[in-house]
Amino acid sequence: MRRILYIIVTIITLASLISCEDEKYASSIDAQLRFSVDTVMFDTLFTSIGSTYRSLKVYNPHDQKILISRIKLAGGKESNFRLNVNGKQKVDELLNYEIAPKDSIYIFVTVNIDPNGGNTPMVVKDSIEFVTNTNLQDVDLIAWGQDFNLIKEAQIKTTTWTADKPYLVYNYAYVDSLATLTIERGTKIYFHDRAGLFVKGTIKAEGTAEEPIILQGDRLEDVYQDVPDQWSGVLLFSGSHNNSLQHVEIKNANIGLQVGTIENKGFASVKLSGVRIRNMAYAGIFALKSKIEAHNCLITNCGFYGVALLVGGDYEFNHTTIANYWGGFSTRSRTTSSLVLSNLLIVDHENGQSSTYVGDLTNAKFGNCIVTGNIASDNEVELGKSDEAEFNFKFDHCLLQLSDTFNISKKTNFENILKGVDPKFIDPYQKLNFELDTLSPAKDAGSVQIGARFPFDLKNESRTEDAAPDLGAYERIEKTPE
Repeated sequence: MRRILYIIVTIITLASLISCEDEKYASSIDAQLRFSVDTVMFDTLFTSIGSTYRSLKVYNPHDQKILISRIKLAGGKESNFRLNVNGKQKVDELLNYEIAPKDSIYIFVTVNIDPNGGNTPMVVKDSIEFVTNTNLQDVDLIAWGQDFNLIKEAQIKTTTWTADKPYLVYNYAYVDSLATLTIERGTKIYFHDRAGLFVKGTIKAEGTAEEPIILQGDRLEDVYQDVPDQWSGVLLFSGSHNNSLQHVEIKNANIGLQVGTIENKGFASVKLSGVRIRNMAYAGIFALKSKIEAHNCLITNCGFYGVALLVGGDYEFNHTTIANYWGGFSTRSRTTSSLVLSNLLIVDHENGQSSTYVGDLTNAKFGNCIVTGNIASDNEVELGKSDEAEFNFKFDHCLLQLSDTFNISKKTNFENILKGVDPKFIDPYQKLNFELDTLSPAKDAGSVQIGARFPFDLKNESRTEDAAPDLGAYERIEKTPE
């Protein structure tokens, strides 16, 4: 009996020793953690508005468990940063956290920056301290913040927005019918989710090639830089006139620029010069029975239409590139043409009924332009004609991506057309560079007369110093050997 009891005690003791062996932690002072980065960095953020998370991966490279005695923000409760460790949100300190052998954990970091009343970006810093076996390691945290002018559900009277501070629009900024909003060169305007700029009066956006005006969503992290549908866009109501946009970049909205509204009488009018519109969920320019004069414009990568000119109107586009290489933002492929000209619009209602609107297309002229994209049908131009109204249009010295069956024989509508050829942009997919490659067929293919009216391109390069102007918004300048 005593022998049996001895055996049992021995087994229990061995099991206890084995269990203790399993519970051992790496205890050497050399047993350090490894980190995915040595600094967690945030792009420029708006003060008093939180960020998305940045992640930090913490590795245990050892064959034994490692016990982290303390994970702590050096700045403690006064820090601008907060941590999420193992589901514990917004903590500044966590004690006795273990990581299994050859395993890792994620720590998520967010930041909020208090406004300081200044006009220039500020920087805030902190670090995450890790204590293991009396060994102190740390990872730096750094974020830049920008103070701003908040525009929230604002009815704008005649005023000027300057480049001193960026503007952040919540919900909407509404320019009243008798008011004029002037936007100075270099001004940056950011829009929160679903926000927009709505104009019944007049907008004068006066940027330059060197200091353009920027309109975009308010998420400034790298991951959002090319994501569409972050805000609503700019809307010019019918009755809004004398609008002018010079060197303005509009990006990542639903509709970049809507000109005219079907439910309002009259029409809207705008002049566009050096305007870039890109990454729209629906359309770059969406016009209804209105008037647009545009040159040196670039409209790219829209979910449905690059430019849609509907219910008639009066339009002239010169040296404009409409290049719709939509993709990468959605699993839905694009089936609609990049450019649509129509003197009618049919609107379906939820009750199964529909309304048809018809208007005279008195003029739609495209000179020295490029219309191309990646649509499967190869037709990047769509014409919608009702015999109840005028339908006048002409493409003069243009590169058009059209299918073989698209008829361009009518000289009153098509003259000097490069049909169905690759314009050979430098890099339209990765770098979104729509300048012409040296082998582009659009080089020197433009009308000299049209080029003389617009002697400088989107980058202020001369169009008049070689044989003929190039098609589109950019003039290819070949480098001469030194």
